[in-house]
Amino acid sequence: MTEPLVYDPSNEAIRTNPFPFYEALQERDPVHWSPAIKSWIITRYDDVRQVAMSSNMSSDRLRPFYEALKDERRDILSGVMRYLNEWLVFKAPPEHTRLRKMMNVVFSLQLIQSREVAIRKTVEQLLEAVDPSNEVDFMEKVAVLLPAYVILDMMGLPREDFAEIKQWSDDLRLFIGTSRSEEDKYRKARDGADRMSSYFRDVIAQRRSAPSDDVITAMVNAKDANGALSEDELVAMCMLVLFGGHETTTSLLGSAVVALIQHPEQKQKLHDDPALIDAAVEEFLRYDGPSNSIARVAAVDHELHGKKLVAGDRVFAMINAANRDPRRFDRPHELILNRTPNRHLTFGQGLHFCLGAPLARLEAKVCIGSLVAQYPAMRFGQGEVKWLDALVMRGPTQLPLVLG
Repeated sequence: MTEPLVYDPSNEAIRTNPFPFYEALQERDPVHWSPAIKSWIITRYDDVRQVAMSSNMSSDRLRPFYEALKDERRDILSGVMRYLNEWLVFKAPPEHTRLRKMMNVVFSLQLIQSREVAIRKTVEQLLEAVDPSNEVDFMEKVAVLLPAYVILDMMGLPREDFAEIKQWSDDLRLFIGTSRSEEDKYRKARDGADRMSSYFRDVIAQRRSAPSDDVITAMVNAKDANGALSEDELVAMCMLVLFGGHETTTSLLGSAVVALIQHPEQKQKLHDDPALIDAAVEEFLRYDGPSNSIARVAAVDHELHGKKLVAGDRVFAMINAANRDPRRFDRPHELILNRTPNRHLTFGQGLHFCLGAPLARLEAKVCIGSLVAQYPAMRFGQGEVKWLDALVMRGPTQLPLVLG
């Protein structure tokens, strides 16, 4: 008799390698109720895409969660919700449309492309600082620092502030990105949001009095027919840009390196043909991407594969499962750097397509391309590869390597 499937993201085996479990869900229970997190788990490509774009689903999933909390926890999180409610990822039209148009102007493709030289220089500096003959944690020395420095530079913030900002960001991620029950995670999120918002209020005030050539000044000056961003919107957008600008790319870089070392023939192929790098980045995004899932709330009662989703039900559409769906991808569990077509869902669909996708792609292209060119023999060290304890995001937190 086949044992029933029970999805529990706190399970260490699932956290380390979720793909066999995703495959089983796709075959046996594509619309799966997880009692562990009291949510629906959707794993097939077409269904995940539908969840991302359907009017049956709402992206405003924090408000119902917040309203269902006990008074004490609502009080703790009121300051956090003040800003998270302004994040693009939790907005629906028409508010989303207004904010997205303004942010598209700030984060233009031209701006992103203009950063390539600076990104290459930062990659050079980080790799030069690593001793290739000794074991090093790639996450600590490169994958965390590169996207952080890039986004700090773009925002006109000192790199010296990163350690403090990273702690605030980690405290927020514990609340936003994990289903884990931790008694003090709400207080950590509150403290992180309080400190980060206070930091950005000071920076915004500085930019108003002394404008600079950076993203924060551009956001302060952004206007549409309805005027400029409010103070809370500005603070929230700074928080989102900083959070999204480094968390996702850090995970992408780490997972890409793991995939290459596990597939030495593909690593050699990229070394021999550097022009493959653009296609390779798309395959890294598909094969083991940084966006493990997107969260939605059922807006209305409806059915999917015979299961009734009730308005208010929480739904997790598993991006990484969809990206390995054999109904969409040939040989889905193989890393094929020149895969085509490769219509992965990692950066989302429709309204909520990731604003930072071009920047993440550019950073991965420069970093992974440089790494493979300089260190084609890179290999795992003796230490353990550890993975994020998160439901929404996926990537290594510790990655011991010997580069030379």
